[in-house]
Amino acid sequence: MGKLDGKVALVTGSGRGIGQAIALKLASEGARVVVNDLDEAVAGETVGAVEKLGSKAVACVGDVTAKDFGSRFVDTAVSNFGGVDIIVNNAGYPWDAVIQKMTDEQFEAMLEIHTMAPFRILRAASDFIRTAAKAEKAAGQEVYRKVVNISSIAGLYGNAGQMGYAAGKSALVGMTRTLAKEWGRYNVNVNCVAFGYIKTRMTEPLGDDQSVAQIGNRAVNMGVHPDMLKAMNQMIPMGRGGTPEEAAGAVYLMCSPEANYISGQVLLASGGLIM
Repeated sequence: MGKLDGKVALVTGSGRGIGQAIALKLASEGARVVVNDLDEAVAGETVGAVEKLGSKAVACVGDVTAKDFGSRFVDTAVSNFGGVDIIVNNAGYPWDAVIQKMTDEQFEAMLEIHTMAPFRILRAASDFIRTAAKAEKAAGQEVYRKVVNISSIAGLYGNAGQMGYAAGKSALVGMTRTLAKEWGRYNVNVNCVAFGYIKTRMTEPLGDDQSVAQIGNRAVNMGVHPDMLKAMNQMIPMGRGGTPEEAAGAVYLMCSPEANYISGQVLLASGGLIM
C-alpha cells in the first residue's frame, strides 16, 4: 500500500529530467499519473516507466502555454482516471540574457510558461475541485488535494542574466500563497518547491556538445559555464548539486498525507544554499 494509492497526479514537463523523476516518485507511492511533454516519444517513455512500477499513466502531449492546454490536461485526468488529486506545475526552461540584450519575446516567453501556464491549469481544475470538495463535505468525507508549483532559487533571490526566468518563478510564489488562501476551504494544500542547482540537461557543462531544447519553433541553448558550476558546488554547503530524484523527493513531501496541514509555503531544495 502506497501513501498515494487512489490518487490522480498531473505533472507537466514529465517526459524527462526532474518532471519524470516526480512522476515516477508519485507513481511509486500508488498515484496514477497524467504525463505531459512536448515530445510524444519521451512522454511515452515515462508512461511505460510508470506502468513498470505497477501503476497507471496516460500521456497528454502538448505545449503547456497553449490557451486550451489547461482544460485538455484536466479533462484527460477526469476522463481516464475519474478525478484530480495532485497538480505539479513543473514544466519550464531558462532563456537567459542580461537586461540590455533581453528581447520582449524572451521576457514574455518566460512569463508565459512559468506563470500563465500554471494559472490556466489551476483555473481549469477549479470547477472539478470545488464541486468534488463540496460533495465530499456533504458526505462527511475528509479528502485532501495537493498543488505543488515549482519555483527556483532564482525566483526567490534573483540571478544575473535571468530577469525573465526569475520574474516568472517569483510570480509563482505569490500565486501559491494566494491560492492557498482561496482553496483552503476545499482542503487543498497549495505549496511551492524552489530548486537550487539540480543536475539536468539544463545545467550540464557548456561544451562542444551543448544541449539544445526545441521549444516550439525556437531552439534554446541549455547548459552552464563550467566555471560557474564549480563555483556553485563550492557555495553549496553539501558540496554538490542535487539529483532529479532528490528534487522529486522534495515535491513528494508536499504531496504526502503528512503535509495535510501545510499550505502557502515555499520549500527550498538547494543542499543548504541560501543566496
